[in-house]
Amino acid sequence: MSLPLFQPPKNNLFPPNRKNLIRILAGITTAIAVSFLMFYWNQERWPSLVYDTTGTPPPLAMQGGDPYIRSLMRTISASESNVAYPYSVLYGGEYVKDLSQHPDRCVTIVTGPNKGNCTTAAGRYQMLTTTWYETAKYYHPNPSKILFWEFYSFEPKFQDAVVYAWLKDPTAWGLNIPQLLREEKIEKVLQVLSNTWTSLGYGIEDNSMTEYLPAIYKEILQEELQNSKKNS
Repeated sequence: MSLPLFQPPKNNLFPPNRKNLIRILAGITTAIAVSFLMFYWNQERWPSLVYDTTGTPPPLAMQGGDPYIRSLMRTISASESNVAYPYSVLYGGEYVKDLSQHPDRCVTIVTGPNKGNCTTAAGRYQMLTTTWYETAKYYHPNPSKILFWEFYSFEPKFQDAVVYAWLKDPTAWGLNIPQLLREEKIEKVLQVLSNTWTSLGYGIEDNSMTEYLPAIYKEILQEELQNSKKNS
């Protein structure tokens, strides 16, 4: 009678099925370790908080559109998120990487009349979670839908798209913002918007940029008008 090609030793401490289990566990452990190292490496490479001291906020992520509204959006961010990477910043200066939806992280307010409370303000326009979902419901150009629920990406281009459509909608504000801007009534516009963005002046939380916003808007407008002519 011929012998089988392979016979495990009689004193084998790890039978074949246990060996397979050990191999699987070792593989899972290795995968977890590699994932952790990659996460840590990415965290280390994420840029540290850098404030934009020039007073002129970076260009929008969205392309095209009314140069007057674009200029207003950049002006809002000059006082609300005056940092190098405004789309990813939370109140207080911490950056987040996942913009698949609003971060919805409540950060304690350290100064001003609301000191001690917490705020979920995030992104270029420092929108609260509730404000984002209320406006995205009407203005988000590409919501994701699963069964009966809609999800609104917080990626830079969508932050811009929602705020752009919101500012252009006269029914949202009770006045025609694009027309007021063309009439050079930036102060009137800032006053109306200060109920939403309190750092724009006329509100309760002015900051070091507030008094310069009309001048910043005019400077940005010249840039946006020139870019609009080049692209037309």
